[in-house]
Amino acid sequence: MRPKPAITFDQACSLIEAVLSGTARQEIVDQASTAPDMRGALLRLRHGMRSNLWKTPAQSFTLERFVQKYDSQTRQEWFHALHDWDGKADRVNENTIPVDVLDYLIAQRGAAPPDRAALAILLDYYFLYLLGLLALRAWDEGQADQHLDRLNHLLGQLQGPHGSGQRFADNAGTLILIATSHYELDERGFDLLLTRVRTLNRAHRSDVALVHAASMGCHLRFGFEATCGRDTVALRDDNIADYPWLCFALVTVMEDYVRLRDAGVEGIERDRIVEALLNALTPDANALIGRHPPASLSSCAAERSRFRDLFLQYRQDLIGEFERFRPTEPAYSPLALLFNFSHNVLKGMVVDALLRGEASGLSLNDLFTGTSGAGVDAEARQTLVNTLFGYAQSSPDRIRGQLTPAIIYDPSSGREAFSVTMRKIRES
Repeated sequence: MRPKPAITFDQACSLIEAVLSGTARQEIVDQASTAPDMRGALLRLRHGMRSNLWKTPAQSFTLERFVQKYDSQTRQEWFHALHDWDGKADRVNENTIPVDVLDYLIAQRGAAPPDRAALAILLDYYFLYLLGLLALRAWDEGQADQHLDRLNHLLGQLQGPHGSGQRFADNAGTLILIATSHYELDERGFDLLLTRVRTLNRAHRSDVALVHAASMGCHLRFGFEATCGRDTVALRDDNIADYPWLCFALVTVMEDYVRLRDAGVEGIERDRIVEALLNALTPDANALIGRHPPASLSSCAAERSRFRDLFLQYRQDLIGEFERFRPTEPAYSPLALLFNFSHNVLKGMVVDALLRGEASGLSLNDLFTGTSGAGVDAEARQTLVNTLFGYAQSSPDRIRGQLTPAIIYDPSSGREAFSVTMRKIRES
């Protein structure tokens, strides 16, 4: 038999779009809901998630061919986009992240009647991870910008009227973050991916940079407080792969700030950029704006120099703008949010929605900003982070001999981070 021709990125997107654009997901949920209980319904979804084969009364959708191909290629580049790392067993989990969440829901709600809302959210979560896998393959055929545009369209369909109503992410740049924001034993993939991201057009670089600036701030503050015991040298040594990404994010967002400021543009777009700059500086401002760069930034000396020059040029303006984002209670601030990995925050958001049986209108991006855009409920954001903190407190990890939640929301920590960062900025 002749081997099947290699599937293209466009063909892979078309296969997913065939499911997302019509009523197929609703029909899949309809079929699963005929099970006698939630466990039976979830097991039907589990079979589809593990086989990447979905059937409706009218047609079948076979996704395994591209999933297997792209997952294999991504593993060769040191990323496990679909699977989490088991820190206790020191190995990659056998099941994908959506299947792990499904198994957890069986344990929590298996005896209950089928819940259509929860089934639909879980199905969408599965497709989100397939889009994340595709995001890491966007460069394969030399058309990365066009491919990311396609993924933005598919993400809109995933979160559109034919789905569960659950929000996950705002753009393809966030898909890249979700697919890579867990522990990898071999970190070479992060350098390779950053090299590729630098080739994107300005719009896509900005999307990637903005979400990484905010998430890196929260992630590295967690590292500073929990993992490294407030030891900056240890933080730099323990996050060698993160510092070049932090530098890239800062210089890109800084250039966007200069563009908007010089054009006299104000409003939510500029506010989010200013807030992300502040957030990204809070873990280790001296590494980026101090006179002596650490070894963790030796691979991106030109970017670091570019950022420092621009920052010092506009420092007085930024000091005034940063003051607007000083954390105050009871207002929500991402400076008070600390976590080990971004995908765990999203997982917590999804688990909360599954346990409640109600989709959330908040995306991961909404937790990375305190600004209020259209349709963003500030009170809902505060409630959600407190809920996630509560979940994490009920199942803490042991770090440096202490039980530590993987997600922390602490306004006092946010205020301290702001004050220390502002002092370092003025002294630089």
